[in-house]
Amino acid sequence: MPTRLFHISDVHFGVEDRAALAAVAEAIAAEKPDAVVCTGDLTQRAKHSEYAAAQTWFASLGVPVVLEPGNHDMPYYNPWERFTDPFRRYNRLRAAVADGFESADVVLVPLRTTVRAQTRFPWSDGVVKPAALRPAVDAITALKAAGDPRTIIVTAHHPLLGDENKADNPTIGGDDAFAQLAAAGADAVISGHVHVPFDQQRTSSGHAMRMIGTGTLSTRLRHDAPASWRVIECESGGVIATQLRLIGASTAATV
Repeated sequence: MPTRLFHISDVHFGVEDRAALAAVAEAIAAEKPDAVVCTGDLTQRAKHSEYAAAQTWFASLGVPVVLEPGNHDMPYYNPWERFTDPFRRYNRLRAAVADGFESADVVLVPLRTTVRAQTRFPWSDGVVKPAALRPAVDAITALKAAGDPRTIIVTAHHPLLGDENKADNPTIGGDDAFAQLAAAGADAVISGHVHVPFDQQRTSSGHAMRMIGTGTLSTRLRHDAPASWRVIECESGGVIATQLRLIGASTAATV
């Protein structure tokens, strides 16, 4: 049996869609995925109360949880903490509910695309710094050098490339990060942030990789895209099948 992941993102506790969360929890209880992967924006304003709600919900799922931080997960109302220890609250949540994930089919490699401050405003879009990219590339390179046959999926909050129909990439350093990760041997990168699902084969600097995104489980809907999450099934050798679950409906796309 392939490894089955539920990919969710942009829950935004504080403005969460409770019906969507209930639908996901019900599906988890019924289908027992191997893990739930949340690619950031767990909270709306990184309040202690929002993190407490996130902890309660993730702890109730009964399956392994993998988390990445989003731009909303750093303090908004405590500038001192944001600049001195921006991921303190997030790290406390991760320690409480995310206890690691191992699979014979897939390896998840984290890539942090959130930073405490930027030279542009607003600070919502992604930045891939060399200090974040190098460990991810090194981990993938080591897996390939060891002959590890498992599928390699990079987990990040922000999509590494911009819209195919636009020249600009809102993620600073994203083009180079995509090219380096693909060249190292990653099979896909999964993300959130834009609140609109996608599943694309993309290329940067001659290197191709799959980009997979899921929608939001909050009330912050965009571009008429409903709340959604994605089922990702993985087998060794880069085999990835995805199914987008819209709240109240289901569509499948297998590549």
